[in-house]
Amino acid sequence: MAFSNLSAYLNRSTKLLADGAVKVLRMEGANLPSRAPITLFNLNTQEHIKQFATGCDADIGGTSTLNFELDESLERNKGSGGVATARFWGEMQLAVRPELQGRIRGGYAGFRSKPRPTLFGEVCDDVSNHQYLALRLRLGGEPRTRNSYFVNLQTDGPITTDLWQHRLYFKRNDGGWEDIFVPFENFILTNTGELVQHQITMFRERIRTVGISLLGGNSGVSGSYDLGIHSIRAVSEEDVTRPLPLEKDPSQGA
Repeated sequence: MAFSNLSAYLNRSTKLLADGAVKVLRMEGANLPSRAPITLFNLNTQEHIKQFATGCDADIGGTSTLNFELDESLERNKGSGGVATARFWGEMQLAVRPELQGRIRGGYAGFRSKPRPTLFGEVCDDVSNHQYLALRLRLGGEPRTRNSYFVNLQTDGPITTDLWQHRLYFKRNDGGWEDIFVPFENFILTNTGELVQHQITMFRERIRTVGISLLGGNSGVSGSYDLGIHSIRAVSEEDVTRPLPLEKDPSQGA
């Protein structure tokens, strides 16, 4: 495992150096910024799955369960655009261990991309030339859990507990795949689960991590959950394939 991590570290370092050299040779800074879609993460192989970390309330004494794995089910992947995708599933529970009642709150589970350190600093994604985060997802599980998903972005900043959040609004309820587009400008800044009073503009030049969480504790929701994830991208206005909510709602945050 240690050798595998070192190999990944060196590969990221080499790629970062090579990408920087290519940009210099192409004089990309002198050209107009590209609006072409950027794939931040594909989730179609076991190696892709290893790029993500998971966590739920069971880590601190809750009773929820969490699974995050490669899903090769032909039925669930029908219409996804691939033969395998990630599957985030389990049981959302509000209860905690008896000795911890009143001390902690249960009802959350999630996953996020791992930080990507290199010899030259951490790899971050620049989405400043794009207006939307695009996620290709499949919604399953019990109906009462389906309105409690949030997408989370962490930028490269001094406050590591800051997190940009937006609720995920699904159109389909038949277990099919759909593309969800979230305007970057509509994300709400939170800190340790609470809305930050003084909102600022997201530093989109350096997106550090991307993740999805199910926050059943916020709405008193429990039950089985099941989410398929094909890919996460940054796209421009011309790539959006359906109407979007344009109003910024503070309740979409924490």
